[in-house]
Amino acid sequence: MTGERLDGRFARLWAASTLSALGSGTATVAAPLYVAARTDDPLVVSAGAAVSWLPWLLFALPGGVLADRVDRRRLMVLIDWVRVGALVALAAAMLAGRAGVALLYVVLFVVNTGEVVFRTAAQAVLPAVVPRARLERANGWLSGGTQVMQNMVAGPLGGFLFVLAAAVPFALNAGTYALSAVLVGLLAGSYRGAPAAAGARSVRAEVAEGFRWLSSQRLLRTMALLIGLLNVTLTAAVAVLVLLATERLGLGPVGYGVLFTCMAVGGLLGSVVGDRLIAALTATWTVRVGLLVEAGLHLALAASRSAAVVGFALFAFGVHSALWNIVANSLRQRLTPPALMGRVGSTTLFLAAGGNCVGALLGGVVAARFGITAPYWVGFVVAVVVIAATWRVFDRATVAAAYAEPAPEAPGPAVSAAGGPAA
Repeated sequence: MTGERLDGRFARLWAASTLSALGSGTATVAAPLYVAARTDDPLVVSAGAAVSWLPWLLFALPGGVLADRVDRRRLMVLIDWVRVGALVALAAAMLAGRAGVALLYVVLFVVNTGEVVFRTAAQAVLPAVVPRARLERANGWLSGGTQVMQNMVAGPLGGFLFVLAAAVPFALNAGTYALSAVLVGLLAGSYRGAPAAAGARSVRAEVAEGFRWLSSQRLLRTMALLIGLLNVTLTAAVAVLVLLATERLGLGPVGYGVLFTCMAVGGLLGSVVGDRLIAALTATWTVRVGLLVEAGLHLALAASRSAAVVGFALFAFGVHSALWNIVANSLRQRLTPPALMGRVGSTTLFLAAGGNCVGALLGGVVAARFGITAPYWVGFVVAVVVIAATWRVFDRATVAAAYAEPAPEAPGPAVSAAGGPAA
């Protein structure tokens, strides 16, 4: 391990990400409360989830192209200020008593569209502000900040602020995005992925270039496909978890919430000690053990009637999820050429979002047709098949080579670096 440290540029990026997670989390809690206070139509209420996921399917791929065409720092700042404007308008309309559900959903669509592009650009910026040897630690800190703010603090805070006034959580969200814009704007250096001339090509051609490059990389291709596939079974499991908790585990609303707390605590632990665990286990065994944990989670949910067993399984899954994200993001950032960073990252996000959307629909359908434990047995079988099919992909030599090699040059003409020198 080198003596290089995470410097002030990463600190600003981390603070911007963590503040945004707090604001986004409070708004995420407040939005369904606002809708439920105005209608009891299940279709209208569930439309909020569709509004939240649709931008990931529509804009992930073109968002990656945009992140590779322009200065990523300036793009992130612009997105934050657009989101501030949308949320301020919503909060003002709420205070004036003129905000209907339709306006809320329009603003959520704008905010989530911005999140798609912002996250793609942020992942592409990270290798330019963090030493290569510290990518795991940086990704762990980013994940940990999000876990604490979005999954632990934002829930109760969003509900409390909503009781004070419906507009307050959205105003807070606007404030966190404004602070994020200021912090990101203070990053020194240029963060353009490719020269301006590259913008003359069509969006389709640039998306295809990123897809072809990812498809040619066995390790990254496998991880991207895995996250899409495993998100199908995971989201299907979570979609009907409330029924499992009440019907099989005998838990009430508080107990159901504690299950998610178990997963969040595991995620936080994995984020905080992730770089050290990965160094001790190696990335190869981090991924392999994680796949075993994934299978174990589905088996516990399918077979156990013990809330303690299920809670521990969710805690272990939280640790695995954090470690998996650290390894996957760090490997992608190590191996992807700077000029393709946005498109390769957005392709991965697109596959993950697609898995979430399919899983959300599949979980209810399978449970209704075959019983409440059916989605978990399906998830277990899929996990076992995945383990058998991909075990050798993550061999020591392949992963070690990924950690040893510098990022390859992009295909085609030479391009500019994705930012200033590493700290």
